[in-house]
Amino acid sequence: MSLTTRRSRMAAAALAAITAIGGLAACGNDDDTPAEGEKPAKLVVDTFGEFGYDELVKQYEQQTGIKIELRKTAQLGEYRPKLVRYLATGKGAADVTALEEGILNEFKANPRNWADLTPLVSSEITDDYLPWKWELGKAPDGRLIGLPTDVGSLAVCYRKDLFEAAGLPTDREAVSALWPDWNGFHQAGQKYKQATGKAFVDSITAVSNGVLFQQGSDLFYDKENNIIADSSPAVKSAWDTATSMVDISAKASTWSPEWSGGFKQGTFAATFCPSWMLGIVADNSGEENKGKWDVAAVPGGGGNWGGSWLAVPEQSKYPEEAAKLAEFLTNATSQVEAFKAKGPLPTNLEALKNEAFLSYTNEYFSNAPTGKIFGESVAQIQPIHLGPKHQAVKENAFEPAMRAFENGQASKDAAWEQFTKDAQTQGVF
Repeated sequence: MSLTTRRSRMAAAALAAITAIGGLAACGNDDDTPAEGEKPAKLVVDTFGEFGYDELVKQYEQQTGIKIELRKTAQLGEYRPKLVRYLATGKGAADVTALEEGILNEFKANPRNWADLTPLVSSEITDDYLPWKWELGKAPDGRLIGLPTDVGSLAVCYRKDLFEAAGLPTDREAVSALWPDWNGFHQAGQKYKQATGKAFVDSITAVSNGVLFQQGSDLFYDKENNIIADSSPAVKSAWDTATSMVDISAKASTWSPEWSGGFKQGTFAATFCPSWMLGIVADNSGEENKGKWDVAAVPGGGGNWGGSWLAVPEQSKYPEEAAKLAEFLTNATSQVEAFKAKGPLPTNLEALKNEAFLSYTNEYFSNAPTGKIFGESVAQIQPIHLGPKHQAVKENAFEPAMRAFENGQASKDAAWEQFTKDAQTQGVF
């Protein structure tokens, strides 16, 4: 077992312990309790990846006089264990904490580590967001854990210069026409590899995410939260489609050093881009590759990979002020500005109708009309039932088995068998 796998499993075990005790550890932050009505000198915000908040927190500082410390963790795999530790020890958590959909799902089972935002935010914002996204922010007991930030509408980011060198079209409409389905994407990749001798896509796990999150059906769990990993048609479809593309893969799994470096090095020519990934692709690629990237349609139609909420841990000393900050960061104006800065796709209904959003073109991505591309897909997004331990099954069972096959460490059948076995262990809650 690799060190990374051991750490992932230890984090999953710690999180299971936290959810089992129902957040009792969160009572360990009683020292220096502020006086009633006392205004904080500083609030801390924790995010992962890129949420586009750099300028927004400066605006909030100017408006309120409250200093905002923005703590950004590059990778979700590093962010989650830190959050687990903060909750287990009852100290260290930010006042406002970003929760990705898989993480949120785990904490919803026993939500007492999180403040109920219902009495802390304006009652008028209840209908401001995509209805299904707002509802997913609630725990089973009705507690509002998180305010919606973004959804992860899917597209493909591709390098125009590398496509041109391989004799493939570079215009985004023509590129989209190459792959009306996943077979077309595979064929385009094979043409690219034949022409260049290089890998086409970053990894088969990236392909699997593209397929998995456009299925519109139960994945690792059914709606009664029974584990169905070994019998889910959606999971098997993602597995078969992704593993069939091992011949065009750079074997650079998402978030790995090889993946981050591959953007600058041209190790691969295409990757799957939910809207929130645009800022990450640009940051990893650097200024020297500005204008070389573009955005095309995802094979097989739309889909939704990821999306987050902002929550307030119970251990925050200033829950009311923290909730106000979360409300500011998720309002219509802020969501449009965050999208323009780094790509997170708005969930605020007013933001989705905003002309500045709809007409926005992304200079880094060859002036692609990303507001139009991603905005038009929002109406097609349907919520997928993920289940309470979706993230653990995906990160500690599904993807490791797929990487074992990709790296030649296991046959396809042996890897699938290992996945279904590990899914039963990781999926118990």
